[in-house]
Amino acid sequence: MSVIKRLSAGLVLWACGLGVALAAVHPVRGFLPDLKFTLQGAGGATVTQQAFAGKIVLMFFGYASCPDICPTTMAQLAQVTEALGPKADQVRILFVSVDPHRDTPDILQTYVDQFDPHAIGLTGDESAIAALARRYRVAYQIERPDTTAPNAPYEVSHSRGIYAFDQQGKATWLASDSESQEDLMAALRPMLH
Repeated sequence: MSVIKRLSAGLVLWACGLGVALAAVHPVRGFLPDLKFTLQGAGGATVTQQAFAGKIVLMFFGYASCPDICPTTMAQLAQVTEALGPKADQVRILFVSVDPHRDTPDILQTYVDQFDPHAIGLTGDESAIAALARRYRVAYQIERPDTTAPNAPYEVSHSRGIYAFDQQGKATWLASDSESQEDLMAALRPMLH
């Protein structure tokens, strides 16, 4: 079994709150593609990977109305960046929504601002999200929203993991969302200047 298939198998844990995460930080340089995307940010801005050139990117896929895993992971990443002190400016958290039906760019930015002022909320249309998810082997499924009841709740399931990219946009490591703050810090420190 290849490294990526093992990583994907370990991190594909469905439905926020279900499953048991496997704690580990795995080096993925050469196994995952470079950071590349075109998505929508707050204010209707088109955002690409070029906006983060020279920054370390911690990318996480989820959705703003996630009841447990997404806010826990965002809080964990915010604690990590806060612990970096002045070096936190070298790191950006990207929260990519897999629920474009509910998560507008402005809703996402409001959501991530609650955790970290440097975090960025991004989304796109269904095809853009699907393409990015395929690129990084992220599994997700959205229960078809009821078009006759636009405010009716529906389920979203997604795989869990934190993707780290270096200042040149190279995939560096992949961590479980349940990884300890200490281990995430240890993985980040060699990447900082």
